[in-house]
Amino acid sequence: MNDLVTDVKSLELETLKNLKSSKASNTLRAYKADYKDFAAFCSKHGFKSMPSEPKIISLYLTHLSQTSKFSTLKRRIASISVIHRLSGHYIDTKHPMITENLMGIKRAKGSYQKAKKPILINDLKSIIDVIDKDKNEKRKTKNKALILIGFAGGFRRSELVGILFEDIDFVIEGVKIFIKRSKTDQSGEGMTKGIPYFSNSEYCPVIALKNWLEKSKIKSGKIFDMSDKNVALCIKKYTSIAGLDPNKYSGHSLRSGFATSAAELGAEERDIMAMTGHKTTQMVRRYIQEANLFKNNALNKIKI
Repeated sequence: MNDLVTDVKSLELETLKNLKSSKASNTLRAYKADYKDFAAFCSKHGFKSMPSEPKIISLYLTHLSQTSKFSTLKRRIASISVIHRLSGHYIDTKHPMITENLMGIKRAKGSYQKAKKPILINDLKSIIDVIDKDKNEKRKTKNKALILIGFAGGFRRSELVGILFEDIDFVIEGVKIFIKRSKTDQSGEGMTKGIPYFSNSEYCPVIALKNWLEKSKIKSGKIFDMSDKNVALCIKKYTSIAGLDPNKYSGHSLRSGFATSAAELGAEERDIMAMTGHKTTQMVRRYIQEANLFKNNALNKIKI
């Protein structure tokens, strides 16, 4: 009997471990941070946060809607659900009390959120020109490679700072970079991004990467020893020096800049997705729509 209890306990621990492994560590941290806010709300008002119930979550959403974006509300629901599941509890996030309250909030507030600006080709050149003036050679070489590779590969911040030396392969055409895991690839199938040489060596990501690896003498591990937050700080720093408004740009601006620039130059939707790793067309089509805002504008037919 004791052996059976031990086996079941072992299975429970292994199952919990598998559930935690199903989410990337960054994602799990974000879920926990979201749940912490929910738990604080429950504690303040005398509610039970674990396990919770639809009525309490609905009240929390109403409270949150006064200061937060609609997208934040949806993310908090997902976080509460995941943390409940990891703790062995079930919460019905599709309960009418939650979904109908959410719908009412959406109608009252709207779900539109203003996205940060993409870093387009001219912006990219301005940023690189500023970086090139840095008198600290090592910092200059690193940041130049970071920005150019981040843009050219359409990388997420977490992917960019997670690139390993062992996953880089320089070939005649350029460089192949293998990404082991990403936000939309939680199972870890991985994908390879191919970045070709640019005709202008001053803005070539492949040459910039070679220069950084040579300068840093990195032979293993992460090639950019920094956090994903530092990518955003780096972008804000150099957009500001370049005379751009840093408040309008974020760590995502390199990725969106690649997609928008590629769309402007006529790249196919599937080719953009092959580089960015998007699994659905929804976001990529937003980039294409943004790129074609003036190109396919009906007002172009009007001559005054």
